[in-house]
Amino acid sequence: METNKLSDVKIRAAKPQDKLYSISDGEGMFLEISPKGGKWWRFKYRFNGKQKRLSLGTYPSTSLKAARDKRQQARELLASGVDPAQQRKTEKLATETALRNTFAGVAEEWAQNKVRSEKWTPTTEKKRRIWLDNGLMPYLGSRPISEITTAELWGVLQHTQKTSGYTANRLRGMASEIFNFAMATGRADNNPALPLQGQIAVKKEKHRLAILEPDEVGKMLRAIDGCQAAVTTKAAARLAPLVFVRPGELRHAEWSEIDLKKALWSIPAEKMKMRESHVVPLSRQAVAILKEIQPLTGSSGYVFEGTKPGEPISDNTLNKLLKALGYKGKMTQHGWRAIARTLLDEVLDVRVDWIEHQLAHSVRDANGRAYNRTSHLEGRIGMMQLWADYLDKLKARK
Repeated sequence: METNKLSDVKIRAAKPQDKLYSISDGEGMFLEISPKGGKWWRFKYRFNGKQKRLSLGTYPSTSLKAARDKRQQARELLASGVDPAQQRKTEKLATETALRNTFAGVAEEWAQNKVRSEKWTPTTEKKRRIWLDNGLMPYLGSRPISEITTAELWGVLQHTQKTSGYTANRLRGMASEIFNFAMATGRADNNPALPLQGQIAVKKEKHRLAILEPDEVGKMLRAIDGCQAAVTTKAAARLAPLVFVRPGELRHAEWSEIDLKKALWSIPAEKMKMRESHVVPLSRQAVAILKEIQPLTGSSGYVFEGTKPGEPISDNTLNKLLKALGYKGKMTQHGWRAIARTLLDEVLDVRVDWIEHQLAHSVRDANGRAYNRTSHLEGRIGMMQLWADYLDKLKARK
């Protein structure tokens, strides 16, 4: 039987026709040419009395020589009584299984499970994946998860601990969850992260910085009003003290959540730290800020759209603004929550349970039941307007 009939010259000369056709190279191998010009290498053979075909790749990605090498490998398998197609499936399954059993494969399943079970908000998922990608994957990603030892993990965490004990400790916790997931799914017999619990030195975290003196708060508000910043950044910075939500909740505010006529902002549960929906009454001042920015971002999803279309301002944008205004080491964006909590209670004498509810903290009634999202809404509407008017008075002091 004639073999090696083809050459690159013949292959390049083979033009598409109205129907699929093929040209033979011999010994069962041929090149299939589609009406659109695609060229596929095929190997035709018989196994256990059945006619079969095996794909050897596309031309020119798979060269003539490479295709012939694959044909030879297939013929050798046949000579030893092995079906080449079944062998390929077996090898593919083995590769997929090996990948699923690596630290990276298990970690991805664990992360997807967190998302499906709604234990992670989109913001949380993004942060956790960044930690994984930077802190664990470069060192453990390709390793079979069942072979990772406590000593190996300790070496990885020490690398991170040099710059941040806090991050190293969080990575240990994430790794522990991933190993537990591997054990639950039958891919590991032990959790090498457990012996490392409490072994990572973490500096005592400072409380989130906040300025609590009313006159200083007024001075800071005036600085924000007079700053030179991008329109969306400045609008977010002005709105932040009026609503005192968590920074991530503010950044991810969407127009679909805001009812300017009713002056209410309804934040869905998946965006909230406590995984419960939350209602934020909007004062007249807050509504005015939103109306100012609506012509600019109203057609997009996010109220405070960043430089990339379809994405909100970055998580450090507002803190950078505070630093630029001279508040580095004195105030962070999260500090507005502490300011509101303190001054609403100690200066304006507002009911503490209203304040805590508006901060989206877990608040329970006398019977231990959690309040729902609209509990004390009328009272909180009045509280938010009282707060906004008070901030205006602080700004007016000089």
